[in-house]
Amino acid sequence: MLKDSKAFSSFSVDNSKKAKEFYEKTLGLEVSEESWGTLKLHLASENDVFVYPKEDHIPATYTVLNFSVEDIEKMADELSAKGVQFEHYDQGMLKTNAKGISEGPGRKMAWFKDPAGNFMALLEEEK
Repeated sequence: MLKDSKAFSSFSVDNSKKAKEFYEKTLGLEVSEESWGTLKLHLASENDVFVYPKEDHIPATYTVLNFSVEDIEKMADELSAKGVQFEHYDQGMLKTNAKGISEGPGRKMAWFKDPAGNFMALLEEEK
């Protein structure tokens, strides 16, 4: 039924202005402003993600956006230099190094939050 539908993802933020600045200036994404403070994140995959303001926003407790990168170490360094703080874990099998990078089976991952507290992740597939 929906296999030919052009689906897209969305999530909320508490402040569209702060979110736009973060996604554009810190992450380097192309961002356009839509009506009512909604933002459209234009991703390389050609699948846009909508970010909408919500007065009673509650940050997602799960990863809402994953960025596949060639070199996670380099990208973590670049984002850290721009003020991004990576999450650190030491819970069972989930352990991160000093940069906040986890080396799990088949991939490396690192998590950080946007200004609204939503989780984002960098992901480097094993080569």
